[in-house]
Amino acid sequence: MKINWGARTLSFARLMEPLDRSLARMSASQPDDAAVRRLRWFWLDGLLATISGSFYGSFVVLFAVAYGASNAQVGQLIAIGSLAGLIALLPGAQAIKLLGGRRKAVVLLFGGGIARVALLAWIALPFLIRGPGLATPEAAGRAIVIIIAVNAVMSFAGNFANPAWTAIVADIVPRDIRGRFFSHRNVAANLPALLIVPLAGWLIQIGNRPAAPFAGYQIVFALAFVSGAFSTLFYSKITDPAPLSQVRQRQSLAELVRIIRSAPGFLSLVAVTLLWNLGSQMTGPFLNVYLVSNLGATTALVGWTTAASSLAALLTQRWMGRWVDRRGNIWVQGALSFILPGIPLAWMVATAPWHVLIINAIAGILWTGHGLASFNLLLDLAPEQARAEANALFQLVVAGSAVIAPMVSGYLIDAFGFQPMFALSAAVRVLGALAFLWWVARPMARNPISGVRTQCHTHPNPK
Repeated sequence: MKINWGARTLSFARLMEPLDRSLARMSASQPDDAAVRRLRWFWLDGLLATISGSFYGSFVVLFAVAYGASNAQVGQLIAIGSLAGLIALLPGAQAIKLLGGRRKAVVLLFGGGIARVALLAWIALPFLIRGPGLATPEAAGRAIVIIIAVNAVMSFAGNFANPAWTAIVADIVPRDIRGRFFSHRNVAANLPALLIVPLAGWLIQIGNRPAAPFAGYQIVFALAFVSGAFSTLFYSKITDPAPLSQVRQRQSLAELVRIIRSAPGFLSLVAVTLLWNLGSQMTGPFLNVYLVSNLGATTALVGWTTAASSLAALLTQRWMGRWVDRRGNIWVQGALSFILPGIPLAWMVATAPWHVLIINAIAGILWTGHGLASFNLLLDLAPEQARAEANALFQLVVAGSAVIAPMVSGYLIDAFGFQPMFALSAAVRVLGALAFLWWVARPMARNPISGVRTQCHTHPNPK
């Protein structure tokens, strides 16, 4: 039987017409068909990438704990993964030039290829090393090392691709619609995530059994691999709008330093991000561990508490995107930075898993607005002539804080418990909010940068 691929392609194009029209209406400048197609493939890539991450992201730590990992080893899992990501950033930025400006190739090879193929190692691991009671302590220890190593490979590959990915994003998403576009994209991504995370937790719970204690984990890792492969396929269809001759231009190290130092507000944003992320990473990687070990939650309930955050984000995403576009990135990030320190304090007083459902719902709303504003602000302040390198520096700081904080916190939690770390996390976040106000918001208000809003404006195309 002969397959009519042309008809299938036409049918898919017709299926995408409502999405294309919706994306085109976001901008008052009426983008051409090629620009709309780039936005469409980027939108679909985000949808499938989020589905893939939702299948495994909340459960990697629990996978390691199931093999007997301690809190210190959980800290190592997070910290070593972050260190691998940190190491990858600057080489990733330079790889764009070494590959002749082929930014998309960097993203596909590392973020879409290596990072997703590595999931297969976690699927294979239980076949090689059996679970608690069925394997020697030495074998279980080796399994934890393998889990940490695979996580590091995935982090390295993903962060290696990040500078190229961000540079492409800045070129394909117009500045005037970024808040609404990313909120639109995130709504679509969070809708399936709302179901995927609880589904993954349920699959783990019913899939694990005495004879195969990790079968549930293997199922969700396999589903993550398949959905990630489709994400890579969609991303491969994006055409890079920047000509190779422009992207492949190489600057000396001294020239890059000069460009980045002269970019108004960028280095201040980097410094503030370091402090803020130190506070967030002190407790963030350990929350699901605390939920299971201290509050008695099951893996299925972990999925539902994560889904509470996704649901809250889903319900408020569109409003948050418009709010960011109208109020400005600096105003929104500054305001929410003073509210978010209340989240670890809420964890301090939680005594039952259902309390976390409420906490995560509130956190989902707050982090949605904060994430949109902070990412848009990075795109605004990063110098155009060295955007990949500037983003690599920014992500280097993010990864650096994610190396230091979990490593130290893991040992402190083992020594003193979770409660002091919740209080310390809140205190450091408050310092980060004050630093943002003083080092970023105040200078920007005094010397505004063209295209960067610091206060309320009426958007020309509110629909």
